[in-house]
Amino acid sequence: MDAPTTLVVVAALAAAALFAVAAAVLVRLVRARRGLRRAGLPTGPRWVFWGAVLYFVLPTDVLPDPVYLDDIGVLLLALRSLRRTPGDTAHLPD
Repeated sequence: MDAPTTLVVVAALAAAALFAVAAAVLVRLVRARRGLRRAGLPTGPRWVFWGAVLYFVLPTDVLPDPVYLDDIGVLLLALRSLRRTPGDTAHLPD
């Protein structure tokens, strides 16, 4: 293979790997929200969850879609907000 073909193949494999990671984080986010709701625990603002899902699904991103790093970051932030415990007061002023 010549250099441009090799570069395209490597870029396609990297994009596929990043997509797989983003999809796995999306599945984890949905499962975490579902588990928290089943347990009767608060899941945080709904707009955080749905905003992260929409950001992942919609084709308009901060970075082009072959680079899923921004999608992964948004999904991880949403997962972190869901995982915050109800009694967590570290973000509240004294």
